Amino acid sequence: MSDKLGSKDRKLLLELAREAVNAAVRTGGSPLREVTAAQLLGAQGCFVTIKKRGALRGCIGNFNSNKPLYQLVQEMAMSAAIRDPRFYPMKEQDLDDFELEISVLSPLAKISSPDEVVVGTHGIYLEKNFSRGVLLPQVAVEQKWDRETFLNQTAVKAGLQRDDWKEGADIFVFTAQVFGETQAAHPEK
Repeated sequence: MSDKLGSKDRKLLLELAREAVNAAVRTGGSPLREVTAAQLLGAQGCFVTIKKRGALRGCIGNFNSNKPLYQLVQEMAMSAAIRDPRFYPMKEQDLDDFELEISVLSPLAKISSPDEVVVGTHGIYLEKNFSRGVLLPQVAVEQKWDRETFLNQTAVKAGLQRDDWKEGADIFVFTAQVFGETQAAHPEK
């Protein structure tokens, strides 16, 4: 991620994501809106997180895509609303009070030592055997985790034992430009 998205591009992505969530819940699909903003046309991974009263309500993402970022954001927003297997599909009454957060991702980088994980900077993608799990960079900060707890929780998310990352696992890190509707409404935060 060489160039950070400006406030105008972030605001547009949040609008697109909200439109996609509303359309997915109301009609089961979404006519994807086309955009021409140059920063949003590149292929880049992202996650879209939906929160309801501060609690996680859905989060879906993709590290690799051959689609423009603006299209992937819309697709991930729809999926987070109605396809996250941890939650029931959102219903119309859920549209009254939810907040969006988007994480635009850097490419994955395999690391040779868990000591390379920087809490507050990196997200973790972990693979071992046929299990895999991912936690976004902001999760460790929000939960006030240290590096080892972050790695333990990523292993648990992958369906593994807490310390399964210590041997035989492939660990990748990534960074993310994270922004949400709260920051968009209050850019000084």
